[in-house]
Amino acid sequence: MLVGYARVSTQDQNLDLQKDVLLQIGCERIFTDIASGAKSSRTGLDDALGFLREGDTLVVWRLDRLGRSLKHLIEVVNSLNEKNISFKSLQENIDTSTSGGKLIFHVFGALAEFEREIIRERTQAGLSAARSRGRLGGRPRAMDNKKVLLAKSLMGNPNYSIPDICEMLSVSRATLYRYVKA
Repeated sequence: MLVGYARVSTQDQNLDLQKDVLLQIGCERIFTDIASGAKSSRTGLDDALGFLREGDTLVVWRLDRLGRSLKHLIEVVNSLNEKNISFKSLQENIDTSTSGGKLIFHVFGALAEFEREIIRERTQAGLSAARSRGRLGGRPRAMDNKKVLLAKSLMGNPNYSIPDICEMLSVSRATLYRYVKA
C-alpha cells in the first residue's frame, strides 16, 4: 500500500499540490501536517508512521517535507527500513525499494555523518585555539570574590533585605545564594 505524507510550514500555504500528486501516483491514504519542519512533534507524521505496515511504502512529494534535518530524515528512513517499509520521494526520484534508491540513500547517510564529523573537528580546533590564547570559554561568573564577600557582609547586616542586596549587586536571589553558599 502506498501511504502519502504532505506538509506545509504555515497556515498560509496550501497542501493541495502535494495531495494531488500523491493521489495521482496511487496513495490510498494521505497524512498531513501544517507545521514547521523544525518542530520535533508532528501529529500527521506520527500517525503515518504508526499506520504503516510491513510491505507498505511511505511517499512524500519532496525530501524536505519529511525530515527536520538530514540526520532526522535518515533516522526516519532507517526506522522504516527495519520494519520492511519502503520510502519514496517523488521530486528527487528516490525509491528505497530499489537497489539504486538504497544506494543513493546510503550516500546521503555517509555525507551526513561526514558533515557531523567535520563540524565536530572544527569545533574542537576552535576551542583549542582559544585555550592557547588564554580563553577558557563558558559563561562569565556573575559574582567575583569581592562581590561574594560584600554579599556575605550585607547578609549579616539586619538593615538590608535579600531583595535589596540582590538589587545592589545586580544578581538574582538564586545567584546570590549559590555564590554565598559556595
